[in-house]
Amino acid sequence: MNIITIEEQAFYELVNKIVAEVRQQLGAKPRDKWIDGEEAMQMLRIKSKTTLQKLRDEGKIRFSQPEKKIILYDRDSIEKYLENHAQNTF
Repeated sequence: MNIITIEEQAFYELVNKIVAEVRQQLGAKPRDKWIDGEEAMQMLRIKSKTTLQKLRDEGKIRFSQPEKKIILYDRDSIEKYLENHAQNTF
């Protein structure tokens, strides 16, 4: 049995290279800034399109409407909305 030793920095560089290679092979794409209504409802853990529309109409989350029947939601504004409504523990 052979034992191979490497310095800590070299180890982490190797791990980072492997992770980058795996991501590339899996086709990991960067997350989209603009998401559809289904994904927005999933992030907010709601099931009602009416509730999503209410949040949009009240200006609580940002949206874009590039075409009449296409409404996209800003992922960052949803995350900010959730963070603003998070309760701190005692």
